[in-house]
Amino acid sequence: MSVDIPTFYIRDIPVFGDLVLAPLDGYSDLPFRTLCREFGSAMSYTEFVNVNEIRFARQDRSHAWQKLRFLPGERPVAFQIYGHEEDRLVEVAQKLQDMEPDVIDVNLGCSIHDIAERGAGAGLLRDPAKIGRIFRELSRSLKVPVTAKIRLGWDEQTRNYRTVARILEDSGASLLAVHGRTKAQAFAGQADWDAIAEVKQTVRIPVLGNGDVRTVADIDRLKAHTGCDGVMIGRAAIGHPWIFARQDRDQINLDERLKVVRQHLARQIEFYGPAGLVLFRKQTVRYFMGLPHGKSLRVPLLTCTTPDEFEKLLQAWDGQRGL
Repeated sequence: MSVDIPTFYIRDIPVFGDLVLAPLDGYSDLPFRTLCREFGSAMSYTEFVNVNEIRFARQDRSHAWQKLRFLPGERPVAFQIYGHEEDRLVEVAQKLQDMEPDVIDVNLGCSIHDIAERGAGAGLLRDPAKIGRIFRELSRSLKVPVTAKIRLGWDEQTRNYRTVARILEDSGASLLAVHGRTKAQAFAGQADWDAIAEVKQTVRIPVLGNGDVRTVADIDRLKAHTGCDGVMIGRAAIGHPWIFARQDRDQINLDERLKVVRQHLARQIEFYGPAGLVLFRKQTVRYFMGLPHGKSLRVPLLTCTTPDEFEKLLQAWDGQRGL
């Protein structure tokens, strides 16, 4: 695939590449996003942020604002927001334009109970008319494109993804990312790629397919099955940024894993300070998933408290390769 020719456009913004790291709460922060971009992720979505946190928090002290920090090399960058109050979503989106994102993305897919039951995230799928009002006002009042990440519906009895997709396009959305499950499924069961294909056939704007992509072969199968413009990869990328270079886990040797783990940790500490190690531990074990001696080092890696201790554990892991 030539990197000189855009794969698709988000309104007038070219996107070079067909693989995109999904917005993942607690994972798709600046250190991990930049790493995935270097391996081939075509754009950056921030972790989702609550519009109420943004509205009331000080920019220099808030974790919510920290989630929105990005580097110039990440462009195009989409800020993902969520909320259930129409006026507040629009107000905060307008405010966020001052940080110069390329795109504002509204989360219509989060299945977390406390968010969805309040009417935010996937909870908005129960009110397509409200979605239309929100996106018409966002499209009217923002200079940047507005996009959405959706699920197929609230549950199996209300799979209204075609209706929602049409409303979003008619209300000014410039791209849809579609997770092929309902809110009720969360991450259980099988993603419905047929439904993603139906969305692609329903709208003219670009569509990113998301769900059950674990290997390079899955990327190609999803694209062929759905005709989608790109593939959004979430959980399969944790501990495996090489998937954006179209490499499977079994192709990555231990030396390469250790090198990238050290790079990732260094970025975590640079970004978060001493807390970076604690935040990184949950990702560390995913880098070594399925490798020999992994179980014996899992607990030590998850409980170590200093970078020096962490490095000694990596060296111990490395030293066991010949055993």
